[in-house]
Amino acid sequence: MNIQLNGESRSCPDSFTLAELIVELGFEGQPVLVELNGEPVHVRDHKHTRLKEGDSLELVRIVAGG
Repeated sequence: MNIQLNGESRSCPDSFTLAELIVELGFEGQPVLVELNGEPVHVRDHKHTRLKEGDSLELVRIVAGG
């Protein structure tokens, strides 16, 4: 299936979850903010939120610094 991730087309397996996508991107265990189709997704929902064809995601890794 195809999704939009941070404005770029990306292919991923059918029924992929947000948690699986985060692992695939190498962000497992890191704080990330996710917006799915214009709506924020709480971290507790990442495991249960399945992606669908054409979904649009914005994913931002949170980095602290000064």
